[in-house]
Amino acid sequence: MIEAAGLTRDFGATRALDDLSFRVDAGEIVGFLGPNGAGKTTAMRILTCTLPPSAGGATVAGCDVVADPDGVRAQVGFMPENAPLYPEMTVDETLDFVAALKGVAGPGRRAGLADIVERVGLGEVRHRLVGNLSKGYRQRVGLAQALVGDPAILILDEPSAGLDPHQIVEVRELIRGFRGHKTVLLSSHILNEVSLICGRVLILDRGRLMTEEAPAALSRAVDRGPRVEILWDGAREAVLAALAATPGVDGVEAQEGGALVACAGETSALRPLLARAVLESGGELQRLGDRDASLEELFLRLTGGGAAIRKETP
Repeated sequence: MIEAAGLTRDFGATRALDDLSFRVDAGEIVGFLGPNGAGKTTAMRILTCTLPPSAGGATVAGCDVVADPDGVRAQVGFMPENAPLYPEMTVDETLDFVAALKGVAGPGRRAGLADIVERVGLGEVRHRLVGNLSKGYRQRVGLAQALVGDPAILILDEPSAGLDPHQIVEVRELIRGFRGHKTVLLSSHILNEVSLICGRVLILDRGRLMTEEAPAALSRAVDRGPRVEILWDGAREAVLAALAATPGVDGVEAQEGGALVACAGETSALRPLLARAVLESGGELQRLGDRDASLEELFLRLTGGGAAIRKETP
């Protein structure tokens, strides 16, 4: 459904995208990750025909983004990070206006818009002026705009930005419900959200694709080895020293309320020794278990922001 081949975009002397190639198949939900300036928004603007590439190309639903932009726009619902909204319109008027722009007509138009309003949680504010809404509700209006016309492809730039925790959960479940029915490409700075929503992630840095993989497979591919997470009460310094001195421990990273222990071999043989080290050094063990690398840790490592676990205590 979405295929980019060698996408490159220059802004003067700055290269925002550098030979970017990837594919998103029908029904997939794929996450775009990267630090600020990585090129995520630039790539999305090219895919939605609001910005031409300097080199390379892309097709969306079989339509070329340069040769057939109208064909692309007919298939895509786009939610930019800061969705352009008319503050003097109500929510209903805004969606009705967008429907007219997209050519959505027929007897089912009103019912379709009402369904979108309920799905994104705008029912209680549908008659209010957009300019009087909170940031979170304006973000929902931006998402609702993208859904008008029931497009086969959704490209969402930071759909959870500005939402409170309850709203984030609601939007997450809405997007997850599109799996298998719509093709979704979304960017986010909330890495945990991406791991819960997306079947695959694309990590960008300085305009280049660093890696692409399912979150679980990415953990296995990039993680630096088995680790055990330990939480305990009391005797903090003594326990940290005892853990670091335990045979088979490669490193100890102190954390709030406990530590993350890097292991030289299988954790099954080391866990009893770690539990004994905590207890014998005066700590009250609260939790001990294996831990895979989080998406945040992997992201930092791939983009040069991660720190190695050292065999030392603070």
